[in-house]
Amino acid sequence: MTASSERLLSIGQAATAAGVTPRTLRYYEELGLLRPSAHSVGGARRYADGDLARIARIRELQQLMGFNLDEIAPILAAEDSLERIRSEYRSGKPTSRRRRELLAEAIEINNRLRERVRDKVSLIAGFLEELDAKAVRYRQLVEEIDEGAVKRP
Repeated sequence: MTASSERLLSIGQAATAAGVTPRTLRYYEELGLLRPSAHSVGGARRYADGDLARIARIRELQQLMGFNLDEIAPILAAEDSLERIRSEYRSGKPTSRRRRELLAEAIEINNRLRERVRDKVSLIAGFLEELDAKAVRYRQLVEEIDEGAVKRP
């Protein structure tokens, strides 16, 4: 266990809190998306609030953005890198030169993430255009049927 006084949850408690199954949490761990904050003396996984936030982020990227788990892995890695950069930048220790390097790295990572989201939005926009075109065609067909019904005695 950790030396921290933070409340740690068992895998079942964490899964319930996150709205997933324990099997899902094990799978996320297998894929490298999630690492429990601690383990009990017997080796059981223990999850902290930060782990629950990460699970929520994974679910958000799946449900809201439509990313699959393979697409989520590099996004989480990029976000982890941004957090590392933020921590170092805010530590007050880096020189002006190092802060500039950190910001350049953050800009590059952020640009890659923005490009991934743009790609996803483009795919969604294309699908929406297809649906809009079908909606127009369906309305035209209904109008044609209605006009045909009026013409028939």
